[in-house]
Amino acid sequence: MRWEFEAPPERHAPFEDFQGILIGTALAALGLHLLSHPGLITGQIAGLALLIGQISGWTFGLVFILLNLPFYVLAWHRMGPTFTIKSFSAVLLLSGFTELMPALISLDNVHPAAAAILFGITSGVGLLSLFRHGASLGGVGIVALYLQDAFGFKAGWTQLIFDLCIFTAALFLLPVMTVLWSLLGAVVLNVIIAINHRRDRYIATS
Repeated sequence: MRWEFEAPPERHAPFEDFQGILIGTALAALGLHLLSHPGLITGQIAGLALLIGQISGWTFGLVFILLNLPFYVLAWHRMGPTFTIKSFSAVLLLSGFTELMPALISLDNVHPAAAAILFGITSGVGLLSLFRHGASLGGVGIVALYLQDAFGFKAGWTQLIFDLCIFTAALFLLPVMTVLWSLLGAVVLNVIIAINHRRDRYIATS
């Protein structure tokens, strides 16, 4: 009989968490920048923040922060203070990056299909980086991670269900093709998370 021993889990060092959260939020901000150029939308709290910002004239970053505040109550009690602080920091970083992106990266022509797919890829990988380092972008992400940890329901599917509700409402406000291209981006993002975000494959925790 052969005995196999697994090495004990290692915790990320603070600098490792910092760079993981920084990279994750930068990728997510880049994805949102690509998505917004052809006028597409997204789901989750980010999508709601975009819609409210368009109606009210408020900046995405401010609305995104305000909408996320109630979810931190759940995060603090269910996920712990470390997760809550990391997630709040990620939301602040994303809000700042989204304000900087238009000044740093100018886009002349982006096909809606390319915008949707590249948004899904960059934001999906960005969220994986955040999850890997014990953070999220707040809102639905907090609920999704809680449901996955508590009941085993994959985080990607929770987010996809919420997105479908957002896009159903958007059908009454936006052109059908805009909603369909946007839905493509959300599907790509959430499938990436559903396939790749598995805690049993990780040997290190934050």
